[in-house]
Amino acid sequence: MATYKEINGTAVQNYAGDLPSAVDGQVWYNSTAANFKYNTVLSAAWATGGNLATARRTLAGAGTQTAGLAFGGVSGGPNLNATEEYDGSTWTAGGNLGTARQFLAGAGIQTAGLAFGGSGPTNATEEYDGSAWTAGGNLGTAREKLAGAGTQTAGLAFGGDPVNNETEEYDGTSWTAGGNLGQGRNLLAGAGTQTAGLAFGGTPAPLGQTEEYDGSSWTAGGNMNFTRQNLAGAGTQTAGLAIGGELSGSATAITEKYDGTSWTTTGSLNTARLDLAGCGTQTAGLAFGGCTSPPTGLAATEEFTGGGPGTATITTT
Repeated sequence: MATYKEINGTAVQNYAGDLPSAVDGQVWYNSTAANFKYNTVLSAAWATGGNLATARRTLAGAGTQTAGLAFGGVSGGPNLNATEEYDGSTWTAGGNLGTARQFLAGAGIQTAGLAFGGSGPTNATEEYDGSAWTAGGNLGTAREKLAGAGTQTAGLAFGGDPVNNETEEYDGTSWTAGGNLGQGRNLLAGAGTQTAGLAFGGTPAPLGQTEEYDGSSWTAGGNMNFTRQNLAGAGTQTAGLAIGGELSGSATAITEKYDGTSWTTTGSLNTARLDLAGCGTQTAGLAFGGCTSPPTGLAATEEFTGGGPGTATITTT
């Protein structure tokens, strides 16, 4: 029987951790973890994360997979003001919103979050510092079921109900009008930044159209493969993620990724859901809350790992 060295020309290397110079297919022994590892192409997939303390739907989110922020929403009762912070495994209570609301939008990071719009509709904006929310400048147009992107000091709000195509830009103090969406819509999703934003999905219709923002105007991008509303978004304009939502009247688990030109399907959620929130990146996304059907909200959280080069452990059965 041929040895690994005879087949590959090298012996199995002993290394304390993941071998930084490994090539596709190379095997090494991780002396720290006491197992054999190899380089491979990983499949994109969602994995179960820690549950929200408060199950909810129609909430908003911000941050990253290991430092996420969930706020607002509803779960069969009054609108919620509860905020929760995610550390990559567990959600813990943060400071409450000043205005309890659902159908709001979010932007920013866990220690510098932005909440705006929501049920009423309201024009209220609040800023989060990692422990408490304080009032910011009001939106020019009160609206709910809108989408957001960007940061606390460079935020972007677009779409919403009543159905409109209005865009507003936030500078950390006040909102000013930006370029209008080509397609007025609500229950849409967003991603990206104030100068490189992404809008996709929504209603009426429902819609599959994607639009890209350059800091002053929106232009048409590639259509999603599955037209849907009540979905979540994550990532950037050239590496976006469309998560779940409502497809043909039912909750869906479908996930699509955007490369700046077109959408392709990728790993599906373990739990189909609509009215959910998302954050993070195309290769490290986070989905949380939502519902399989209204009015009962979900506490389930899922973490996304995008496909591509990575390491795997050799196991025996």
